Amino acid sequence: MSGTTPQAGGQGTGDPGDQLSVNTTTTLRDPVDVPPPPRGNVILKEMLRGSAVTTILAIFLALVVGGILIALTNEDVLAASGYFFQRPSDTIAAVWNAVYNGYEALFRGAIFNARGADFAAQIRPLTNTLGFAAPLIAAGLGVALAFRVGLFNIGARGQMLIGVAVAGLLTFQLDLPFWLHIPVTLIAGIAGGALWGAIAGLIKARTGAHEVILTIMLNYVAYYLLLWMIRTPGLLQKPGTNQALGYATPESAQFPELLGPQFPLLDLGFVIVIIATLFVWWLIERSSLGMRMRAVGENPHAARAAGISVQRVYVYAMLLAGGLAGLAGMNQIQGAVTTGITETIDAGIGFDAITVALLGRSRAWGTFAAGILFGALKAGSFSMQAQDIPVDIVLVVQSLVVLFIAAPPLLRAVFFLPKTDAEKAAKARAKAAKKAVTA
Repeated sequence: MSGTTPQAGGQGTGDPGDQLSVNTTTTLRDPVDVPPPPRGNVILKEMLRGSAVTTILAIFLALVVGGILIALTNEDVLAASGYFFQRPSDTIAAVWNAVYNGYEALFRGAIFNARGADFAAQIRPLTNTLGFAAPLIAAGLGVALAFRVGLFNIGARGQMLIGVAVAGLLTFQLDLPFWLHIPVTLIAGIAGGALWGAIAGLIKARTGAHEVILTIMLNYVAYYLLLWMIRTPGLLQKPGTNQALGYATPESAQFPELLGPQFPLLDLGFVIVIIATLFVWWLIERSSLGMRMRAVGENPHAARAAGISVQRVYVYAMLLAGGLAGLAGMNQIQGAVTTGITETIDAGIGFDAITVALLGRSRAWGTFAAGILFGALKAGSFSMQAQDIPVDIVLVVQSLVVLFIAAPPLLRAVFFLPKTDAEKAAKARAKAAKKAVTA
């Protein structure tokens, strides 16, 4: 009986059938022979992992959360929810009306107003969106450019304010024709912002001080410096007043409207911002300086070993970033706010630029699109306020967009998107480490 006992795995019996079975099993388990997934599935998976889909879903999810907040703050919804179990349809209808009316007002105030008396009134919201977007895009480009070099530039506000101060001091008292006054003022403002950004870059390069601390401190210096200037007669204070109000922008230095007085917010500044976007794209993606900037942003130690002057790149990056922020300041005083310089003329754009750059993933055209989106939210917020919707809801939506963009794993978990290879590898390492600990 012991001579007929089968061996484990069919080996050692000499039976050709057993050997064939082993070979067949080995062949079937060989991963080389497993057919690859269909190409359509691979393409779909890569699309779902892509940044474009992630951005769209982040915006959608933020709008959903914003809709919930709109419903929770609506008086009709709160009143109907008091007898929800008696007539739930009333609550559902109230929620739908609140959310629909809110986002319809947002669309009507930002894109197209079908209630307008004529075509000009109907498309005016779109031109308002582009007007609001122009300074956001300019400042966002400055922040995004610094991001690509590995620098966290949160000093766009100070760079804007210094650009405004320099332009006001040097050019507002000049008596020049408009075709000369506009570019002179523009160049002065850009130069002022560039100088303020270069200070942070130079200190960073020479001492190694962190750019976050530097730009925060320079923001305060710029704010109080401009405040002192507009309070001091003979500097920027408007004649005939003792308040903190600076000179109004001379008419010859103001950007002309692109489509006439019917569309006052869309002016030459938007065209200049498009040119700036093209310049930043070419600089980062096509120029030799941009190649060095990207190399420093990826790994400054490797870039230094390759012969790139990291300190010089830091100075160049902050110089250009400050100039772009100065351009944003010029969009304010030469376009949006021409009645007089104040210490709050930046209107929070310097900090919103960080959000725009993050949403645009630090790419030139991505930042441009993100600026358009935030300009639309700002333009539409006024129509939402007319529906008794707090303007803070729009700010929450903006914040949530950035939150979801910054947390792709959370977004993939919500929408059941395929994980990236890096996430799979991290999960596998965590599982292996857990097994090792338990063993």
